[in-house]
Amino acid sequence: MVTRQFPKPSELLEVMSFKKPEFNGKKRRLDSALTIYDLRTIAKRRTPKAAFDYTDGAAEGELSLSRARQAFEDVEFHPGVLRPAPDVDTSVEVLGGPSALPFGIAPTGFTRLMQTEGEIAGAGAAAAAGIPFTLSTLGTTTIEDVKAANPNGRNWFQLYVMRDREISYGLVKRAAEAGFDTLQFTVDTPVAGARLRDKRNGFSIPPQLTVGTILNAIPRPWWWYDFLTTPKLEFASLATTGGTVGELLNSAMDPTISYDDLAIIRDLWPGKIVVKGVQNVEDSKRLIDSGVDGIILSNHGGRQLDRAPVPFHLLPQVVREVGSDATVMVDTGIMNGADIVASMALGAKFTLIGRAYLYGLMAGGREGVDRTIAILRDEIERTMKLLGVSTIAELEPKHVTQLHRLVPLGS
Repeated sequence: MVTRQFPKPSELLEVMSFKKPEFNGKKRRLDSALTIYDLRTIAKRRTPKAAFDYTDGAAEGELSLSRARQAFEDVEFHPGVLRPAPDVDTSVEVLGGPSALPFGIAPTGFTRLMQTEGEIAGAGAAAAAGIPFTLSTLGTTTIEDVKAANPNGRNWFQLYVMRDREISYGLVKRAAEAGFDTLQFTVDTPVAGARLRDKRNGFSIPPQLTVGTILNAIPRPWWWYDFLTTPKLEFASLATTGGTVGELLNSAMDPTISYDDLAIIRDLWPGKIVVKGVQNVEDSKRLIDSGVDGIILSNHGGRQLDRAPVPFHLLPQVVREVGSDATVMVDTGIMNGADIVASMALGAKFTLIGRAYLYGLMAGGREGVDRTIAILRDEIERTMKLLGVSTIAELEPKHVTQLHRLVPLGS
């Protein structure tokens, strides 16, 4: 028989407690986000469709992006047991300097369109976390203002070699004078990819109002308030070059760039230079042999060539061919700290996040970017502890198996 009794109030207090209510709506919203996908859900709710889709979308059928994300999900980890790792060190050395975490913030264009704090929020959050921040040629905050937002941290600059080469040379000089330590020479944009969501949404800078735009904006007055009461949205580092937004975009895509341009920029740039957008082993070897400081395996977040190679799939073969001492980095599709751990285990020296950062930005400005970094940090630390490794350097290929869904047909 079970003995029953009336509960005593003192005993109830021991097993029950009421959670203190959070009256700050933004904090409550961000605290509820436990994953990057949670931040994406909040971002979609708070951002007009055209701006959200510009971030969330990719080229044509968006196969490159979906395959990149699937590749990270198709990972099997192999933990070691009875190898205590109560404390983990997530710091790395990359391109001659430190990073407190094995990832940095990737370059993104139109950033203030997503949320008005834009690159200032990203640079400030990167500074607080001790990780690099990358400003895009098509960024909406100037080189100098990013430096002011992250005066003591590591700032990187992503360069499009434009049709008017003098514009690019001027940007290189400005970034160097501002103390940026690394240049990302981007090679995967000879022409713009077909981003169909943007075409269907009539996406433009500045936003063009239609009946659909207005109806979509009605439940998001905060976005329009920010947009209308803050400085003009423009490509900040290119504002003095003249021309319309369309002309600047067209100028940024140049199918004639070559190794000769890389050599010129290499001579102009005093810091580290990496080539972003590498998508095969042959190019990886040639670039490393040419003396660049590193390469980024990337298909531009799936936003250029659809059905492009999956960077994470390329990673092990590229590392084998160029040698483990070469600085090979990877982006595209990272949505979890475990994705970063898997990349580091397979030989990457560093990783970059783009959409994950922008989802946080759209969800809550600077605090949202802080939340993105906190989520990824927690996932990295937890995954390392469960694998039984205490430092990033202890991660090895033996810790990861890539499970392939897409296997080439035999000849």
